[in-house]
Amino acid sequence: MEFLSSIVGLVPCFYDHTSKHTVYIRDLRKNIEALMKEMVVLNNLYEDVKARVERAEQQQMKRRKEVGGWIREVEDMEKEVHEILQRGDQEIQKSCLGCCPRNCWSSYRIGKAASEKLVAVSGQIGKGHFDVGAEMLPRPPVDELPMEATVGPQLAYEKSCRFLKDPQVGIMGLYGMGGVGKTTLLKKINNEFLTTSNDFEVVTWAVVSKSPDIEKIQQVIWNKLEIPRDKWETRSSREEKAAEILRVLKRKRFIMLLDDIWEGLDLLEMGVPRPDTENKSKIVLTTRSLDVCRQMKAQKSIEVECWESEDAWTLFQREVGEEILKSHPHILMLAKDVAEECKGLPLALVTLGRAMAAEKDPSNWDKVIQDLRKSPAEITGMEDKLFHRLKLSYDRLPDNASKSCFIYHSMFREDWEVFNILLVELWIGEGFLGEVHDIHEARDQGGKIIKTLKHACLLESSGSKEGRVKMHDVIRDMALWLYGEHGVKKNKILVYNKVARLDEDQETSKLRETEKISLWDMDVGKFPETLVCPNLKTLFVKKCHNLKKFPSGFFQFMLLLRVLDLSDNDNLSELPTGIGKLGALRYLNLSHTRIRELPIELKNLKNLMILIMDGMKSLEIIPQDMISSLISLKLFSIYESNITSGVEETVLEELESLNDISEISITICNALSFNKLKSSHKLQRCIRHLHLHKGGDVISLDLSSSFFKRTEHLKQLYISHCNKLKEVKINVERQGIHNDLTLPNKIAAREEYFHTLRAVFVEHCSKLLDLTWLVYAPYLERLYVEDCELIEEVIRDDSEVCEIKEKLDIFSRLKSLKLNRLPRLKSIYQHPLLFPSLEIIKVYECKGLRSLPFDSNTSNNSLKKIKGETSWWNQLKWNNETCKHSFTPYFQIHEAEAYSTDTEESETGSIDDVQEQPVSN
Repeated sequence: MEFLSSIVGLVPCFYDHTSKHTVYIRDLRKNIEALMKEMVVLNNLYEDVKARVERAEQQQMKRRKEVGGWIREVEDMEKEVHEILQRGDQEIQKSCLGCCPRNCWSSYRIGKAASEKLVAVSGQIGKGHFDVGAEMLPRPPVDELPMEATVGPQLAYEKSCRFLKDPQVGIMGLYGMGGVGKTTLLKKINNEFLTTSNDFEVVTWAVVSKSPDIEKIQQVIWNKLEIPRDKWETRSSREEKAAEILRVLKRKRFIMLLDDIWEGLDLLEMGVPRPDTENKSKIVLTTRSLDVCRQMKAQKSIEVECWESEDAWTLFQREVGEEILKSHPHILMLAKDVAEECKGLPLALVTLGRAMAAEKDPSNWDKVIQDLRKSPAEITGMEDKLFHRLKLSYDRLPDNASKSCFIYHSMFREDWEVFNILLVELWIGEGFLGEVHDIHEARDQGGKIIKTLKHACLLESSGSKEGRVKMHDVIRDMALWLYGEHGVKKNKILVYNKVARLDEDQETSKLRETEKISLWDMDVGKFPETLVCPNLKTLFVKKCHNLKKFPSGFFQFMLLLRVLDLSDNDNLSELPTGIGKLGALRYLNLSHTRIRELPIELKNLKNLMILIMDGMKSLEIIPQDMISSLISLKLFSIYESNITSGVEETVLEELESLNDISEISITICNALSFNKLKSSHKLQRCIRHLHLHKGGDVISLDLSSSFFKRTEHLKQLYISHCNKLKEVKINVERQGIHNDLTLPNKIAAREEYFHTLRAVFVEHCSKLLDLTWLVYAPYLERLYVEDCELIEEVIRDDSEVCEIKEKLDIFSRLKSLKLNRLPRLKSIYQHPLLFPSLEIIKVYECKGLRSLPFDSNTSNNSLKKIKGETSWWNQLKWNNETCKHSFTPYFQIHEAEAYSTDTEESETGSIDDVQEQPVSN
């Protein structure tokens, strides 16, 4: 049967040897061989095209669909050709005598398939010569930026995300000191917030740096916008590129992240349209300066602050490593001390953590702690990785005066909060503000420098105490390093606290190069007889409680000394006569000491510009003609000091004789001295802080408008222990018309005569009835009243006051109000007041006060707290429940708190130029 089948199979072959069907059989071998050769060509072409495409894909390009389809077709074709070649080879092997097929139908089918596939392969080869195999991928809206897992606080991040969702915020600034984590926060916004938000079509990240390269930033934007290369490269100028970017960005909703800006950028110069509520685009920038946020017209500026202890410790642990922390029982405790020294500054934590990542010896940790407190620059990485980066902020300060003033703050001990006014006075004494002709202009200049340093995040406000500044410990270490010429001259400035003694680790020879010495809380029992400091310009000796007097020759070899601050030495009772040899001295502060008598040798200080003797309760003798001999004196303060009546009048007369005197703060104890002050136009113009104390013969105090008009700089008025005083009155003068109380004159009086008064303190005036005269002090910020037994109303409700209230807001600038031990007080004012600036009100032992002059709008402004006894709060009467509920969250219970000016100061802060709260005698 098999033989018959083969014979039958041969019949068609002899039927028509020349037909097209027999061609497939006849040319089977030739077609198979041709197909093999063509397939080799196709495979080679396939390998070339595929390699080109894969290389392009590694460069973030995308293969064209045409090329991808061709590659898939070739791969499918290769399988089909392989099967045909395999079957064809088998068929040829089975043919009779090597030419006649044993099965014509099978050979026919294979031959036909090979012939057709040969045509297909040749066609595929023709299609495989591509000019372009791949195209650039469209970039994703957000490129993930490399960063380590963050462990820092979430508050700034959450605030940033909230403002990014606010349609009213187009530009947001993140500012803070160097190394605090601004860039990390911006990366977190990029990686976490923007990747989950589909609100933006284009997200651009650009590092700006100190010297912005506009064309480089434009290049970054172009890469994101996918502007065709040929179109971009034909734009040769910056302006043409800006126009092209602007054309594209105006049609897109974009967000631009600009890192490390040092000065304001012109957005249109780059081609970036300013975000607004219509285009809903955003710009987020980081900077070390609040001023830059303002220059960029940011609607919101968020300060990135140092980390809290828990987050700081977590970061430090991560950098040190668990193995090291567990390597010795003591290391964990020591590591916490090291982390604490960084005061939450992430860059310092990372730098120190990495420096200690291999330290398993506890003694090395002990050494690092000591170095951090004495010479931090000696620790590995502190100079290169920390101080040099922080120094960039210092380098960008606008002038040498700002730089000198910044470094000067390192004279104060760690975490010390210094009053702005005191700091500026020290700068004046040092000569940083140039030749001072007008003390008030110098104050303004110093205030601007403080603002510059705060905006550069080199100084910071002390919480709510806007009148004080402090310096971060790491910034202070950097400032000391700078003053010591990058650590080369370590003895140029010496700052000691209670853990060291002056002669403990300093040889006398080393003091010869010292320019500044600061001694705080020290045991002064071992003061040397003399200090040989020929280059010394500044000496602080503060809060040395065991100091009773200086050795007689202590100041003998300090002939260049300009600033001497001996304040707050509460046992210091006398000065050596040798102090009179300090001929270069410009600033002397003896405040809060127990000195009884000033040495006559002080009259030799002909260059002395500033003499401060506040709070000297033991002071009895000021030698005659001493003050009048200080021919360069510009600022004199003897506020809240104990001077007798005769001395008081002599001091006023001698002050009046000085040509350059321009600022006086003084305590007046009798009507005779007050009248002397009122009769001297010169003294009135100089008064800054005035304390009327124990005026036993004063019944009616006439603060006439002429007096106040001449007191151009009066900031604080303090009236205490005037037990016969019944009234304080004002007689308005206007255009020569006396006692004209028409409304225009009242309004004019408020603006013209009382525009400088910021703080009023009244205490222990048992017969005083009210303080209605305060309606003429429109810029009053603080009012404290205590121990005034007869006061029933702070502001009396009469027709005169009502008339003013209709036109002007009473107490519109008041920030802090404290009422203490006023047993008859019934009201502050009988009608509601807005109090748009009020932050704190405290009420103690005022049981008759049943209402507050608030409406429900007051709490919507700046109010932070209401403090008082629960019993008093519960008896208050409110206009309605809504009003009561709106104020309840601000109430804080203080059942048995004794009156404390220190507590008050710590909570309310001070106005810029009020040094101290009044202290009861």
